Amino acid sequence: MSQPRTVLITGGNRGIGYAIAEAMVAAGHRVAVTARNGEGPKGTLSVVADVTDSASLDTAISQVEEKLGPIEVIVANAGITRDTLLMRMSDEDFEDVVNTNLTGVFRVVKRVTKSMLRAKYGRVILIGSVVGLLGSAGQVNYSATKSALVGIARSITRELGAKNITANVIAPGFIDTDMTAELGEELAAKYRSQIPAGRFATPEEVAKVVAWVASEEASYITGAVIPVDGGLGMGH
Repeated sequence: MSQPRTVLITGGNRGIGYAIAEAMVAAGHRVAVTARNGEGPKGTLSVVADVTDSASLDTAISQVEEKLGPIEVIVANAGITRDTLLMRMSDEDFEDVVNTNLTGVFRVVKRVTKSMLRAKYGRVILIGSVVGLLGSAGQVNYSATKSALVGIARSITRELGAKNITANVIAPGFIDTDMTAELGEELAAKYRSQIPAGRFATPEEVAKVVAWVASEEASYITGAVIPVDGGLGMGH
């Protein structure tokens, strides 16, 4: 059992974010989630925020710190997709995904690292994707944002590594969530055939890795990309 920390998870109202919030509560942490709508699991503080809206983030972070104390662990999980082939992808399709998945991460992380610096303790955990390094047809926008998270984590590591603050990317592969449910069985079977483990992951399998990276046990892991992908992205 590691020391209880104040944890903020963006997009914690469904899918992987919801599972991460549950795992963090189970580990004994004080957990808050942001959501544009909906709520996090039992035992969490839910605050309304949109990572593309700086003012809403300022308000949400103030609410969390007032009720739970300074944020020590940030899990940047909020993300969207606008999948389509490059030739059909509009400027807005690209810009919207960048604004949420990349600039949104910057907005959140910048705001919470101040309290981490004061505390001389922090865990910055960015939820990336296997496609960030593997690539994916129809996901030029999404995969670009996920690979960019590696640059963010490694630059934060160089800036803040000596302050007892770590920054890592967790790179899930295909997970059984609402997003993959939309694939249809034929496409899902095709993707499964490419995964050495032969199956999609459960959100809980990703959440357990996130909880471990947030713990004292992972204090010397930083600037890393940690795959949770059943072997799909090996060598990338």
